[in-house]
Amino acid sequence: MSRVRFVGVLSSVVLLAGLVAGCSGDPDATPTPSGEATEAPTATPDVTDTPTPTPTEDPWVSTIAAAPGDTVDIYAAAGDAAPERTITAAEAVSLPGQTPLTFLVLDTEDDWLQVVLPVRPNGSTGWVKAADVTLSTTDLAIEVSLTDHVLRLYDAGEVVMEVSVGVGRAEVPTPGGAYYIKELLQPPTPGGVYGAYAYGLSGYSPVLESFAGGEGVIGIHGTNEPELIGTDVSHGCIRMLDADITRLVTEFGLPLGTPVQILE
Repeated sequence: MSRVRFVGVLSSVVLLAGLVAGCSGDPDATPTPSGEATEAPTATPDVTDTPTPTPTEDPWVSTIAAAPGDTVDIYAAAGDAAPERTITAAEAVSLPGQTPLTFLVLDTEDDWLQVVLPVRPNGSTGWVKAADVTLSTTDLAIEVSLTDHVLRLYDAGEVVMEVSVGVGRAEVPTPGGAYYIKELLQPPTPGGVYGAYAYGLSGYSPVLESFAGGEGVIGIHGTNEPELIGTDVSHGCIRMLDADITRLVTEFGLPLGTPVQILE
């Protein structure tokens, strides 16, 4: 499997309003929809010629599984005869049919993959058949320290970017845990509450069942109030300076499936 290291461009349109849970500059306000947004540049992975997983001993290499269609069967255990459920793109991403259903692989067993699921509750996992997905890898990973208000980007275990961020307030906290990037959108005009870009993560607010018409997805996004970076300010999302999140998108080309560890 080849490592994802370059950026490809997609051009689709989606309503941005309900993508992420905590975006408003006013801590007590509900964010105003930003209109239509294009799907932003995301890394386009090289995939394996065969779906059979190849385990690696490198702790900094993460395996990413992408479904070729808009649905994928999820099994409770490797080798089960019947799926426990079917996940659809419509329930997991903002652009079903255009943004691929992507999963972070945790483990392998023969021709099966244990993956993190982009659904409630946070931390949900399941098994997919390796034959039902295509695989790629990345050595990029994000770590967010809520206490320190710091986001670090690692490349093969080396910190290549360290910046201040805003995080959730006590009553609407950013949930700690292990997640991954499931989508990336770009607002149509600058100056909105989402800033230059918005990553949607596989996790959800622990206290908001819905937000601004969406499912309360936790995101990493830019901001129109840079003076609040470094504080507890959001409804649960992680806010960055526009210049910083633009670096993540354009300089580092984070692929869908990039792991995100949020430390409480």
